[in-house]
Amino acid sequence: MQRTGSTEPAATALRLVQEARFGALATRETGGAPYVSLVSVAPDAAGAPILLLSNLARHTRNVREDARVSLLITASGVPDGLMGARVSALGRIGPIVDADARARFLARHPDAADYADFADFAFYRMAVEEAHLVAGFGRISTLPGSCLATDWSGAEAVRAAEADIVAHMNADHSDAIDLYAGRLLAASGTGWRMLALDPGGCDLMREGVVRRLDFPHRVTSVAAVREALVALAQVARS
Repeated sequence: MQRTGSTEPAATALRLVQEARFGALATRETGGAPYVSLVSVAPDAAGAPILLLSNLARHTRNVREDARVSLLITASGVPDGLMGARVSALGRIGPIVDADARARFLARHPDAADYADFADFAFYRMAVEEAHLVAGFGRISTLPGSCLATDWSGAEAVRAAEADIVAHMNADHSDAIDLYAGRLLAASGTGWRMLALDPGGCDLMREGVVRRLDFPHRVTSVAAVREALVALAQVARS
């Protein structure tokens, strides 16, 4: 049921972005060498990477001159980084004012709430045009940027109810969320919380670690979401 070991390139690349909290951002220096910096990242509702950048930072000055960037995201918790999967997202980045994207970013990076509203900070969204995946030795794929997008087609009711469902699960079913993490994802500890939900599954987080939980099948109605969450809890308890 849980496709944590999927070898499908697009699924592997998507999972890396869904579970990401940090990445290496490569920008273009005017008349100079490329510049790479570590940045915090979170996917928005459509799956696009959202970054919170300081206007004083070197990478921000660079993207003002050239919006073309690359964002490298690696699998977390891998002792030998070269043995883990990683994806380079290539595209363009620009500033946004988007309350939903802001909320999603801060849910994944709660400490950023202390400075997110400073005058010299702004949120940026990356439009991914291509993804280059290295999933292991000899497992290299170049994919269209669309493979990292969240498909909400036909699931508008789920999108409208997402925030309420997530809040309800965290408030009233924290035990089930811990079961999902421990029994279905082999993740340690208790106190996991649901970050976000979409037709394909949900994102869980504990102490800065994000894990993706796939639904048994794609859901397009609120009733189907409830059925999927109940089914996952029953599997976890069994």
